[in-house]
Amino acid sequence: MSALQDALETSQKLIGTEVGVSNWILVDQDMIDQFAKTTHDEQWIHVDPERAARETPFGGAIAHGFLTLSLASRFAYDCFSTMPGQVMGINYGMNKLRFLKPVVAGSRLRGRFTLQKATAKSETNLLRENLLTIEIEGEETPALIAEWLGLAIFED
Repeated sequence: MSALQDALETSQKLIGTEVGVSNWILVDQDMIDQFAKTTHDEQWIHVDPERAARETPFGGAIAHGFLTLSLASRFAYDCFSTMPGQVMGINYGMNKLRFLKPVVAGSRLRGRFTLQKATAKSETNLLRENLLTIEIEGEETPALIAEWLGLAIFED
Protein backbone atom coordinates (compact mmCIF):
# COMPACT_ATOMS: atom_id res chain seq x y z
CA MET A 1 0.00 0.00 0.00
CA SER A 2 1.32 3.45 -0.89
CA ALA A 3 1.92 6.15 1.71
CA LEU A 4 -0.92 8.18 0.19
CA GLN A 5 -3.35 5.24 0.39
CA ASP A 6 -2.37 4.65 4.01
CA ALA A 7 -2.87 8.36 4.81
CA LEU A 8 -6.22 8.37 2.99
CA GLU A 9 -7.51 5.36 4.94
CA THR A 10 -6.30 6.81 8.23
CA SER A 11 -7.87 10.19 7.43
CA GLN A 12 -11.20 8.71 6.39
CA LYS A 13 -11.48 6.98 9.77
CA LEU A 14 -11.16 10.40 11.44
CA ILE A 15 -13.88 12.18 9.45
CA GLY A 16 -16.23 14.00 11.82
CA THR A 17 -13.77 14.05 14.70
CA GLU A 18 -11.79 16.91 16.17
CA VAL A 19 -8.23 16.32 15.04
CA GLY A 20 -6.47 19.20 16.77
CA VAL A 21 -6.66 22.16 19.13
CA SER A 22 -3.83 24.67 18.96
CA ASN A 23 -2.06 26.69 21.60
CA TRP A 24 -3.38 30.16 22.44
CA ILE A 25 -1.86 33.18 20.66
CA LEU A 26 -2.06 36.74 21.97
CA VAL A 27 -3.27 39.28 19.41
CA ASP A 28 -1.99 42.54 20.84
CA GLN A 29 -1.94 46.07 19.43
CA ASP A 30 1.62 45.68 18.20
CA MET A 31 0.66 42.65 16.09
CA ILE A 32 -2.33 44.54 14.70
CA ASP A 33 -0.18 47.59 13.88
CA GLN A 34 2.43 45.44 12.11
CA PHE A 35 -0.26 43.69 10.07
CA ALA A 36 -1.79 47.08 9.16
CA LYS A 37 1.56 48.34 7.89
CA THR A 38 2.27 45.15 5.96
CA THR A 39 -1.13 45.09 4.24
CA HIS A 40 -1.51 48.88 3.88
CA ASP A 41 -4.82 48.64 5.75
CA GLU A 42 -4.37 51.26 8.44
CA GLN A 43 -8.05 51.98 9.05
CA TRP A 44 -8.55 53.67 12.42
CA ILE A 45 -10.67 50.85 13.90
CA HIS A 46 -7.44 48.80 13.84
CA VAL A 47 -4.69 51.32 14.63
CA ASP A 48 -6.27 54.01 16.81
CA PRO A 49 -7.29 52.35 20.10
CA GLU A 50 -8.53 55.57 21.72
CA ARG A 51 -10.79 56.52 18.84
CA ALA A 52 -12.00 52.93 18.47
CA ALA A 53 -12.90 52.91 22.18
CA ARG A 54 -14.88 56.15 21.77
CA GLU A 55 -16.56 55.54 18.42
CA THR A 56 -17.19 51.79 18.13
CA PRO A 57 -19.09 49.27 20.21
CA PHE A 58 -15.94 47.09 20.49
CA GLY A 59 -14.30 48.90 23.42
CA GLY A 60 -11.02 49.39 21.56
CA ALA A 61 -9.11 48.58 18.42
CA ILE A 62 -9.92 45.32 16.65
CA ALA A 63 -7.76 42.98 14.61
CA HIS A 64 -8.24 42.76 10.88
CA GLY A 65 -10.32 39.76 9.88
CA PHE A 66 -7.51 38.69 7.57
CA LEU A 67 -5.03 38.90 10.45
CA THR A 68 -7.22 36.48 12.38
CA LEU A 69 -7.44 34.21 9.35
CA SER A 70 -3.70 34.38 8.72
CA LEU A 71 -3.06 32.84 12.15
CA ALA A 72 -4.67 29.63 10.84
CA SER A 73 -1.27 28.55 9.52
CA ARG A 74 0.27 28.88 13.00
CA PHE A 75 -2.62 26.94 14.51
CA ALA A 76 -2.16 24.19 11.93
CA TYR A 77 1.53 23.90 12.83
CA ASP A 78 0.46 23.24 16.42
CA CYS A 79 -2.02 20.55 15.39
CA PHE A 80 -0.68 18.63 12.40
CA SER A 81 2.49 16.73 11.73
CA THR A 82 3.82 15.41 8.46
CA MET A 83 2.38 12.01 7.58
CA PRO A 84 4.71 9.14 6.60
CA GLY A 85 5.77 9.67 2.99
CA GLN A 86 4.48 13.26 2.85
CA VAL A 87 6.97 15.69 1.34
CA MET A 88 5.00 18.93 1.79
CA GLY A 89 1.65 20.47 2.56
CA ILE A 90 0.00 23.25 0.58
CA ASN A 91 -2.80 25.65 1.47
CA TYR A 92 -5.46 24.83 -1.15
CA GLY A 93 -7.96 27.52 -0.16
CA MET A 94 -11.34 27.84 1.50
CA ASN A 95 -14.79 26.62 0.57
CA LYS A 96 -16.53 28.85 3.07
CA LEU A 97 -15.39 31.53 5.48
CA ARG A 98 -17.37 33.63 7.94
CA PHE A 99 -16.08 36.29 10.34
CA LEU A 100 -18.44 35.99 13.32
CA LYS A 101 -16.99 38.20 16.06
CA PRO A 102 -14.40 41.00 16.05
CA VAL A 103 -11.15 40.28 17.87
CA VAL A 104 -10.37 43.11 20.31
CA ALA A 105 -6.67 43.93 20.81
CA GLY A 106 -5.36 41.97 23.77
CA SER A 107 -7.48 38.88 23.03
CA ARG A 108 -6.07 35.37 22.87
CA LEU A 109 -7.04 33.06 20.01
CA ARG A 110 -6.71 29.37 19.23
CA GLY A 111 -7.77 27.09 16.41
CA ARG A 112 -9.86 23.93 16.47
CA PHE A 113 -9.83 21.55 13.52
CA THR A 114 -12.47 18.94 12.68
CA LEU A 115 -11.80 16.74 9.66
CA GLN A 116 -14.76 16.83 7.27
CA LYS A 117 -13.51 15.11 4.13
CA ALA A 118 -10.44 13.36 2.70
CA THR A 119 -10.01 12.43 -0.96
CA ALA A 120 -7.17 11.39 -3.22
CA LYS A 121 -6.75 14.02 -5.97
CA SER A 122 -4.04 12.01 -7.74
CA GLU A 123 -1.52 9.29 -6.96
CA THR A 124 0.52 11.77 -4.90
CA ASN A 125 -2.02 14.34 -3.63
CA LEU A 126 -4.39 13.97 -0.69
CA LEU A 127 -6.98 16.73 -0.24
CA ARG A 128 -8.29 17.19 3.29
CA GLU A 129 -11.08 19.56 4.29
CA ASN A 130 -11.15 20.70 7.90
CA LEU A 131 -13.72 22.81 9.66
CA LEU A 132 -11.57 25.47 11.32
CA THR A 133 -12.98 27.36 14.27
CA ILE A 134 -10.88 30.20 15.64
CA GLU A 135 -11.95 30.79 19.21
CA ILE A 136 -11.55 33.90 21.33
CA GLU A 137 -10.63 33.09 24.92
CA GLY A 138 -13.59 33.77 27.22
CA GLU A 139 -16.07 34.32 24.36
CA GLU A 140 -18.89 31.99 23.36
CA THR A 141 -18.97 33.13 19.73
CA PRO A 142 -15.84 32.30 17.72
CA ALA A 143 -13.93 34.89 15.72
CA LEU A 144 -14.40 32.88 12.55
CA ILE A 145 -15.31 29.57 11.03
CA ALA A 146 -13.98 28.27 7.74
CA GLU A 147 -13.88 25.14 5.62
CA TRP A 148 -10.13 24.99 4.97
CA LEU A 149 -8.63 22.82 2.26
CA GLY A 150 -5.14 21.42 2.62
CA LEU A 151 -3.27 19.42 0.01
CA ALA A 152 -0.77 16.86 1.31
CA ILE A 153 1.82 15.95 -1.33
CA PHE A 154 3.41 12.51 -1.12
CA GLU A 155 6.54 11.14 -2.74
CA ASP A 156 6.09 9.24 -6.00
